[in-house]
Amino acid sequence: MPLVSLSGVSVAFGERKLLDSVNLTVATRSRVALVGPNGSGKTTLMRIMAGQAAPDSGSVVREKETRVSYVPQSTPATGMPRDAVGGVSRGILAAAPAPDSGSEATTLWEEAEKAFVRGARLVEESAALEDLLGALSPDSPDAEALLWKHHELQEKIESSGYHARREGMHRVLLGLGFSADDFSRPCTEFSAGWQMRIALARAILEAPDILLLDEPTNYLDIEARTWLEEFLSDYGGGLLLVSHDRYFLDVVVSSVAEIYMTRVSVFSGNYSRYEEVRSRELAALLERWRAQQEEISHIEAFINRFRYNASKARLVQSRITALEKMERIEVPPIVKAIHFSFPAPPPSVRLVLSAEGLAKSYAGRPVFAGVGFEVSRGDKLVVVGVNGAGKSTLLRLISGGEAPDAGALRWGTRVVPAFYSQENADSWTSEKQVIEELEAAAPTSLVPELRTLLGSFLFRGDDVFKSVAVLSGGERSRLALLLLLLRPANLLILDEPTNHLDIASKDVLLQALQDFPGTVIFVSHDRHFISHLATAVLEVKGGCARYLPGDYEYYLAKAGRGSDEQELLQSRPAAPRPATVVQQERLEEKRLKSELRTLEKEESLLMQRLEELETERHGIEDSMARPEVYENGERMRDLRREHEENHRQHMEAMAKWEQLDGKSRQAREKMANLRTDTGSR
Repeated sequence: MPLVSLSGVSVAFGERKLLDSVNLTVATRSRVALVGPNGSGKTTLMRIMAGQAAPDSGSVVREKETRVSYVPQSTPATGMPRDAVGGVSRGILAAAPAPDSGSEATTLWEEAEKAFVRGARLVEESAALEDLLGALSPDSPDAEALLWKHHELQEKIESSGYHARREGMHRVLLGLGFSADDFSRPCTEFSAGWQMRIALARAILEAPDILLLDEPTNYLDIEARTWLEEFLSDYGGGLLLVSHDRYFLDVVVSSVAEIYMTRVSVFSGNYSRYEEVRSRELAALLERWRAQQEEISHIEAFINRFRYNASKARLVQSRITALEKMERIEVPPIVKAIHFSFPAPPPSVRLVLSAEGLAKSYAGRPVFAGVGFEVSRGDKLVVVGVNGAGKSTLLRLISGGEAPDAGALRWGTRVVPAFYSQENADSWTSEKQVIEELEAAAPTSLVPELRTLLGSFLFRGDDVFKSVAVLSGGERSRLALLLLLLRPANLLILDEPTNHLDIASKDVLLQALQDFPGTVIFVSHDRHFISHLATAVLEVKGGCARYLPGDYEYYLAKAGRGSDEQELLQSRPAAPRPATVVQQERLEEKRLKSELRTLEKEESLLMQRLEELETERHGIEDSMARPEVYENGERMRDLRREHEENHRQHMEAMAKWEQLDGKSRQAREKMANLRTDTGSR
């Protein structure tokens, strides 16, 4: 079975260990999402699997003839050597020869056809074999072996899709959003986003055994994402996928490999299932850690109390040994849940914006005409449509960045708009540091939270001191979006605000926009983000626009394509526990808390009694050491009896204290187990 397997793989950059003893296998029909914080090593791991990087230690094993295609997160313009941007690799850490890079005149169709170079070689090999067979006599001893080889070649040619390549190229290129008119266009004419689609199309057409995709949805609209979801769901090979699109992951993957603290753990189920399980595991780990910390504190208190008491030396030493042998529970650094609130926007009238008869053309080519709609205060309006339908153009008209060719926009009174787009972020220049830009724009009340907010938008550590001028395109976009959100506008116009954000950052943004009392008009290709934010939909299609009140699922249902997609994601929630069970658990927890309070009170009283007995013993021993007492035999006998009685009472108190200590530990363990069990249901 074709597979790629990492065994004990470790990678370090200087003193920093990125991956440590990682084991991970991707085989036929695997559907694995690779997740982890930014900088955790996801891209490094994929490059190792693709054969483009070697680990510091450990092994990478591929079954013989296993073919791997890798599409990185970004790629140079099409025409670069294929092993620089991904492509098929074979064997262990060995890349296949790169196809001819071609010239600047290489068309989209010609570039896609390069995916079948292996099939073309197999066809040539088969033709040469047929010539050889034709020259042999039927009685030749080599004929049978050559016939079998010819049969194997035919099977490989068939599985490569070479004979059906034209149909395959049509299906894939159209599915990823290209038009038939694009087929003859030179690849150099396409933008960076479309270049990524070309790289993705070629990797798919190569029909590899294992497909490695790093953020494949970054430059895809919803239609292209839907096509890719369907393709990957039916794909016969293995898949390892990095994506920040929760909906896409839920539809496509069947397991999640998490990189956390240099190790990899695999969880079965889709991404939502992984989040549930991971949350429960972290909660259970924290409970066990708290219980252990309580036990450690209790033992240390005893050691410190009786460390210099000779009669307790054995007990003290046993507890010191127990502490040394105790396997300490390590709690990973937990990312603090960030709740971001917008500055209070100025109030606006109910009708924020109305459009009537809007039209726009470029170079005589109409984008849309006769567009009309209304936006009310508090609406969260998503603008949807295929690439090129005019979504971004419409947002630029609304923001005032461009003027319509015809029609009018009417604004309500006291409307304060703010516009975000990738283009605006790219053109932004500043020599200030990231933190300085934010401090200058933020309201005073938010200044203490700026570092936390920057962290939620992936600016961590020394990143906050970078100059804006040296930021990458993605970093500049995230900072521009955060700056926009800090300004007290009551109408936010957002063109693809989730690009360059990871899932956690999207969640912060989504929660903030859901709580935002103002109005939002936005374009996004993130299905989860749209579904949880939109309260109305404006569909731009065929040069026209249609307004539908209601959420995105309602729009899909009206468009006739909602139910099937939604059924793919319906994760049945766990059956609710019977009320009697919940009540019993609460009663048991209440009983345990009461028992612990009683035990702790008794322990406290016993500790006081032990201190009194020790003080009394010291007094008796001091008296026994006095010469006048030592010489008085009767007084000395009385003191010895008092000393023995003190020792007896002290031993009884110690025995009772140890008994209470054991009961307290048992009660704490029961409490932790009860909370863990309740959280796991």
